[in-house]
Amino acid sequence: MYVGRIVAVGRTPAGKNAVMYRVSSRSFPNRRTIETPRGLAVVPREGHESDLSKNPYIAYNCLRLAGETAVATNGSQTDPIAEKVASGMSIRDAMVQSLIVLDYEKDDYSTPRIAVAVARGADEGWAGIARHDGLHVRSFQMEAGKAFYFATYEVNDPRDEYASDFGAESAEDAALWVVEGGAFADLEKPVCAAAAVEADAGFDVAGYTVPAEE
Repeated sequence: MYVGRIVAVGRTPAGKNAVMYRVSSRSFPNRRTIETPRGLAVVPREGHESDLSKNPYIAYNCLRLAGETAVATNGSQTDPIAEKVASGMSIRDAMVQSLIVLDYEKDDYSTPRIAVAVARGADEGWAGIARHDGLHVRSFQMEAGKAFYFATYEVNDPRDEYASDFGAESAEDAALWVVEGGAFADLEKPVCAAAAVEADAGFDVAGYTVPAEE
């Protein structure tokens, strides 16, 4: 099943909170994740920079850390959410304000803006989506070994039933898990991924890019 971009918030079997983001794409598969001073970004692969002239939404910061909080999204909402949290605003309010201002993407598909965030040691993670027909922001209770996910298409509402087993422990493992682990393995057209997993201080981050087809 193809569901487009995917976000997930969960807790590892050892009890460490995590957020994950995965690009799945039929139109622009030539992308990768790179490290930035504040987290991770999605950008075109080398030689495919001209794709930005076709769709300005395909490059963005997808994961940022804001003190003790990790934020992952499918677009430019990553930055205002993280910055509002860093300034002292609650995750809920930062997500609501940023999503309602930016709204869904004005592309050919009215692509929703999706986001997840969780604080280190918190017992709840947050998820939000801005679609053309509404806005939904809610919390999930963190459970060891489980990740809650939703996407831009098909499973595009944060619900308890959109849950996957989550067996990763490191950020590197989590970035791979959202591509080929648990329920994510059945979701089509993976391109690249990003993850943040709680560490002794803050979060560790890692990206993964699916090898290009020859």
